[in-house]
Amino acid sequence: MKFRVIVSAVVLTLLSTAAFAQDAKRPPESRPEQTPQANPFSTFNKIAYARIKTILVSSAEKMPEENYNFKPTDPVRSYGQIVGHVADAQYNFCSLALGEKNPGLKIEQTKTTKADLVAALKDAVAYCDKAYDSMTDASGSQTVKLFDMDMPKFGVLNINNMHDMEHYGNLVTYMRLKNIVPPTSEQPPAAPQKK
Repeated sequence: MKFRVIVSAVVLTLLSTAAFAQDAKRPPESRPEQTPQANPFSTFNKIAYARIKTILVSSAEKMPEENYNFKPTDPVRSYGQIVGHVADAQYNFCSLALGEKNPGLKIEQTKTTKADLVAALKDAVAYCDKAYDSMTDASGSQTVKLFDMDMPKFGVLNINNMHDMEHYGNLVTYMRLKNIVPPTSEQPPAAPQKK
């Protein structure tokens, strides 16, 4: 499991690097006008997190209260437990990136109502916002210990993003089983018609 997480972090980092490099290979006349970013890697990481945090909170809000105890089979987490687990993980990964002690709130074990879990997830996301907002390319390359390995803070935040997406996939399955359209499958509102 740890090996797959580490490999996934490396692949995500390489893909983001390749995307930036690909644009650099295009002739200048075919590139969109852009001002060089001072912190392209931390900016990319923050943009990825902004997207996933929005769909996680939306997923938590969208599922009705009566389905928060739903689990497709007995050995898996309930919908509410997944929301709590994701909230706990935000504190775990982002406290490490911030150089702070994880508050260890045990949200998955202590919160059961939709209102409490949504509020806890929003608080956890706000905590993580500090890590992503304060990260620069220089500070992101500093190493910390994760899974008994030295890892750059970028790696820690990439793993947080991947973990979030992994569990969003769980939430999507649960929503689909309850005939609820997940946030990323919703149709955007129609553009106003010009007259």
